[in-house]
Amino acid sequence: MKILVIDVGGAHVKVLATGHKQRVQFPSGPKITPAKMVAATRAATVGWKFDAVSIGYPGVVVHGRPIIEPRNLGSGWVRFDFEKAFGRPVKIVNDAAMQALGSYQGGRMLFLGLGTGLGSALIVDNVWEPMELSHLPYKNGRSYEDYLGMPGLERLGERKWRHHVNEAVDQLKAAVQADYVVFGGGNARLLKKLPPGTRLGDNSNAFQGGYRLWTKRYGSSTHERFVT
Repeated sequence: MKILVIDVGGAHVKVLATGHKQRVQFPSGPKITPAKMVAATRAATVGWKFDAVSIGYPGVVVHGRPIIEPRNLGSGWVRFDFEKAFGRPVKIVNDAAMQALGSYQGGRMLFLGLGTGLGSALIVDNVWEPMELSHLPYKNGRSYEDYLGMPGLERLGERKWRHHVNEAVDQLKAAVQADYVVFGGGNARLLKKLPPGTRLGDNSNAFQGGYRLWTKRYGSSTHERFVT
């Protein structure tokens, strides 16, 4: 089965498919709607063959459907019919969950995406669960995202931001009893010294996660098993 994987971000949409080594990308931003995203994806992948589509969505996804419009993109995502638009079966997951799935190496893994916000997902024995840890209270009436996301980095500066990343990781790792933590997202590169029990992921792992969505080995916390 050939899979087209679409990683939708606040600044860019990145696309790769089975059998292709080089990804393509195009700008996203507050004016991009799902219809514009589909049109731009089709234009960027002319001649590509695929049987199904995986989409990493920058927002809350429940039972394979976005339930909240994304903060940094245009509107219309919640009710959009992606399968009709692509003419193929489509699986949609939170973008952090898709990158987490591609980063997973067994056991109990917590994924934290350090980007514009704070993405999070937990995978236990090949079963994954998107999480919304970012909005939990952390310090001084602010959330984890307020400290670890881009607003926190800009407000605190890199040195203090790294301190709070280390402190927050200790708390969250203990709370979910993770064996290890993987950092993703564009700001993970700013971590000069990784906390114990953590490692850096790679944004390209999102594509591996998109492929894995269609295999039998991995499933969601609702015990849905994805079949080829």
